[in-house]
Order: sequence, then structure tokens, then C-alpha cells
Amino acid sequence: MSDTFCDARLNPSLNSPDTQAANSGQSDPDGDRLREECGVFGIFGHPDAAAITALGLHALQHRGQEAAGIVSFDGTRFHSERKLGLVGDSFSRRDVIEHLPGTAATGHVRYSTTGGTILRNVQPLFAELDGGGFAVGHNGNLTNGLSLRRQLVRDGAIMQSTTDTEVILHLVARARRNRFIDRFIEGLRQLEGAYAFVGLTNKKLIGARDPFGIRPLVIGKLDAMPILASETCALDIIGAKYVRDVENGEIVVFDQDGMHSHKPFPPMAPRPCIFEYIYFARPDSIVGGRHVYEVRKTMGAELAREELARETRFAADVVVPVPDSGVPAAIGYAQESKIPYELGIIRNHYVGRTFIEPAQHIRQLGVRLKHSANRAVVKGKRIVLIDDSIVRGTTSVKIVQMMREAGAKEVHFRIASPPITHPDYYGIDTPERENLLAANHDLEGMRNFIGADSLQFLSVEGIYRAMGYAKRDPLRPQFTDHCFTGDYPTALTDQNAHTASPRQLSLLAEAS
Repeated sequence: MSDTFCDARLNPSLNSPDTQAANSGQSDPDGDRLREECGVFGIFGHPDAAAITALGLHALQHRGQEAAGIVSFDGTRFHSERKLGLVGDSFSRRDVIEHLPGTAATGHVRYSTTGGTILRNVQPLFAELDGGGFAVGHNGNLTNGLSLRRQLVRDGAIMQSTTDTEVILHLVARARRNRFIDRFIEGLRQLEGAYAFVGLTNKKLIGARDPFGIRPLVIGKLDAMPILASETCALDIIGAKYVRDVENGEIVVFDQDGMHSHKPFPPMAPRPCIFEYIYFARPDSIVGGRHVYEVRKTMGAELAREELARETRFAADVVVPVPDSGVPAAIGYAQESKIPYELGIIRNHYVGRTFIEPAQHIRQLGVRLKHSANRAVVKGKRIVLIDDSIVRGTTSVKIVQMMREAGAKEVHFRIASPPITHPDYYGIDTPERENLLAANHDLEGMRNFIGADSLQFLSVEGIYRAMGYAKRDPLRPQFTDHCFTGDYPTALTDQNAHTASPRQLSLLAEAS
């Protein structure tokens, strides 16, 4: 879910570190980590629906830390609580949960790409439609959301938020069908891009995944009551049973008569986002039938195998993960290479996201708030640093420098994914291409930029081997891997319109 009218993909100036820090209130002066934008959850027919939803959102907190919301239905009325900040700061209090009575609920955690995190953008969004209320939360990004929104506004729609999620409310409201599910399907047919929707009406819990299945959505069951969630870790926290994934292009509807599956789109091979496995999903989740932790270990092992196959092999004393995301890959790399694994970097898990650095020279020290060198492990050693990815490269520069200052004899950097050469438009916060390190430098240029003694990435073929495929099918890729290959699975209507029409940016600026 993106802030459509304030999207840095269409306005690179909005993606500056100062703008991000001021708008989102988070301590990341470099914007040098990939971020998932949302997590969704829903439950139907359970007496503790809101409380269970809050617990599910706790488990999905890694998918969005800027805001959270829950909408419940008590058989007569809908109730909504939407808050800025972490789930635990707002939805752990009994008085808040008591404001959300009912046996059905849906919830959402949010990360805003850019633009102010304001209450009117917090999901689930709710609207009174012909036939009753409809609450909806969205994980992903619509690549034609801006175009649809502009047309809806021209036709008289009154928008209450700046999110692309609101588009689906208007499309459903305007659909000329009798049954709600048919109206919902008519709305989905007009969408491009990636989406995993969880919606709630006065009679139904609804889940939908885009035709490629880019963003994840799973079905669970608790006390025989159905659950929808972005990841299986949200089922584990409440003791629910995993049933299956919502299939690509599938719409599932739960009501008093059970589950109903609809497949309104032409069949096509799924292309789930590869970054769910590399970075976004929690390590204890199962995504697409694969254990994320084991996949990440295998990526590290493949990285080591590719290292052993090169003629430019080097000697090293210790493998050091960049915590926390680099840990599983580092374990796999160490096991395969037979190099000892050590925690040469210690992460501080208690850095508040609302910390605001007062000046640029202080902001530049921000990496030390989160990571500290373990000198006893690093000093005098030839180390192999393992991380999941490199975006801008600015954090990598500081990590390498930190290792050298701690006395490392040599610093070799290994990345358990291919170079990121293209921006994302499906719900991942990435910079424009001119700010991606790998899009503007060759391997030696990247190595020189981050200051390492050597640098290597896992190949695209290595990623596919780690996922259980012999190789990438160039005619029908098995995953959405455009960040590495430039192969976008859907039309990029909004982005292409912006490229073709420079004046669109000024229209966006006025609308925002």
C-alpha cells in the first residue's frame, strides 16, 4: 500500500533522507534498507476477534511499523480503531480492544514509503456502500492506482486518503452488479500491480491475491474459525493451524456457509516476490510451502559454493553476519565453506524508531546506534561479512569501516542475493534507479565504494537453485525478480505515464 499522491517513485526528491526522517519519524538516515509496506490479518466468527487480530498484527509488525488499525463487526455495527505507531503501543490496552466488539475483524500494519504518516491513511479503510459497510486492508502496490484515482476524481469521486487502497472502495461502489462478490471482482479486474487484500463486510471475510501472487496471503483456522494473514507467523502466535496459501488470482470468501473460492482471472503461472524469501518474511514463516529460514541458509550455502568455484578464492578466518537479516545466510555460508561462524557485529534491539538525530554529522553515526563491532572476534582476523542485499550501499560503507576500526585485517563482503539494478513498484520501498548502487557501478566500482577488500553477490541462477529450481526460465520466470533482472511481470501504467508526461509531477505536487 503506497501513498499514491506522495510517492517518491514519481518524485525522487521526496525520497531524501531528511524528508524520510521528518515524515516517518524513524532512525534511518540513509534509507539503505528495503522495506515491506504492509501486513494484513482477518478472522471471522470468533468471539475474541479483535484481540486475536491484535496478536496477529504483533507477529506481522516487521511488515510495517508506522501505523496499525483494526475494524470489527458486532452483528449490527462496524467499529474502527486506527493508531499511529506500533501495535503494542495502542492495541495491547484492554480499553482499546473493548471498543472493538464483535466476532469478525480485520487488521493492518503499515509502512509508508514517503509522505506524512497521517491518520486518514491508516488502514483498514472503511466505507458505507450500497448493501452495507466494507472495510479493506491492502498489502502491495497498484501500478495503475494513480491513473485510476485521477479518473475517479474526474468522475466525481471524493477521496478521503492519499492511498491507492482507496481506489478499490470506489471501484466496488461503482460496480453495476447485484452480488457483492461480483462487484468486488469487477473492481479487481481494473487493477494492475501487486495486491493481497483482506476485506470485511457485515456477512463475509474476503481475501484476494493478484493474478501473479506477488504478495503473500495464507489461510488459517482457529477453533474451526477461518483466518487470513500475510504470513504463517501470525497463525503461530495465536495457536492457529495453517490450511493453505491463497492461490495467485484467487478470491476466497468466508461466511456462515463456509469457504467459497473464486478464480475470475485466466490461469497463469504464479510469480511470488523473491524478496519475501530474501528479506521480508519472518524467518519462522512458511511462504509458498518453503521454510524461510531454511531458504536463507541455502542461499548462503549457494553463495559459498559459487565462491569455491571461482579461481579468485581467498583465505578467511571467520564468517560474520550483518544482523539480523544476514544471519541465516551467514550460517549457511559458514557451514558450506567450513569457515567458523562468529557474531562479529552486535545489534542493539532497543533503538527507538522515533529517535531524531539533530544534525547531519550526528546522523552519519546512526549505524552505530544499531550495530557495534565485537572487537574480540574481529581484531586481527580476515573476515567475511554476509548481508542479504545492498541498496544504496551507504550502510555497507559504515559496516566495513566499523570492522576496520575494530582491527579487522581484511574485510570481504558477500551478498546473499544478486545486485539490485532496478527499482520496485509492487510494494517495496526502493530508491529510483539513479540511487541504486548496482545500477550505477560495476562490481569493482561497488567494491571500491564500500571499501571492502573484495565483493561478490549471489548470482540470479544461485537464487533459483536455492529455491529448488535448476535455473531461471527466461520465458516464464518462476518468481518476481525484476529488481535483479528488470523483468517486470505487469504493466507499469503510472510510471510510464509519468515518464511520458513531465507535467504529471506538478499535478501530483498540487494534489498532495
